[in-house]
Amino acid sequence: MAYACDSCGKGVQYGESHTHHRGVAGGQWKKRAQRTRKVFKPNLHKWHGMKLCTKCLRKLKKS
Repeated sequence: MAYACDSCGKGVQYGESHTHHRGVAGGQWKKRAQRTRKVFKPNLHKWHGMKLCTKCLRKLKKS
């Protein structure tokens, strides 16, 4: 089963994450942390047997 919204299809996205950047440690140039892969998951909820993201859930509850 895919981790995605049944209404709009919003799913998992991938990006890069790193914890240290220029400006840490008094604004001096220090060795930066390695960039690592980060997984961004949608905020899914179960509603009447469907998996919906928060945006779609709010749209359905209004109508």
